Amino acid sequence: MEASGMPAGSAGRRKFTAEFRADAVALVLDEDRSIADVARSVGIVEQTLGNWVRQARIDRGEKEGLTTDERAELVRLRKENRQLLMERELLKRATVFWVQESTR
Repeated sequence: MEASGMPAGSAGRRKFTAEFRADAVALVLDEDRSIADVARSVGIVEQTLGNWVRQARIDRGEKEGLTTDERAELVRLRKENRQLLMERELLKRATVFWVQESTR
C-alpha cells in the first residue's frame, strides 16, 4: 500500500481505505487544521476531504443529515424495493397467463 492510503498500482478512480479517511478527518476535526492544509499534506482534493469531514460531522451528531449507517440502509431498502417491484410485476403477469390458460 502506498502512503496515500491506496493499493499500489491503482488506476482510475481513487479509492481510499477507511483508516486513511478517518486519519485525514481526525486531522481536521481533532487537531483544528484547515481542510485545505490537510488535503495538501495528504495529497487529496479539498472537495473530497470536505465531503468526508461533512459526513463525519453528521455521524458525530454535530450536523443535520443522514448518517453513514442511514445512507447504507437507504441504499439497501431501495434495492430491495426494486426487487420486490420486479417480483410483483412477474407475479401479475403469471397470474394473467394462468387465468387465460385455465379458461381455455
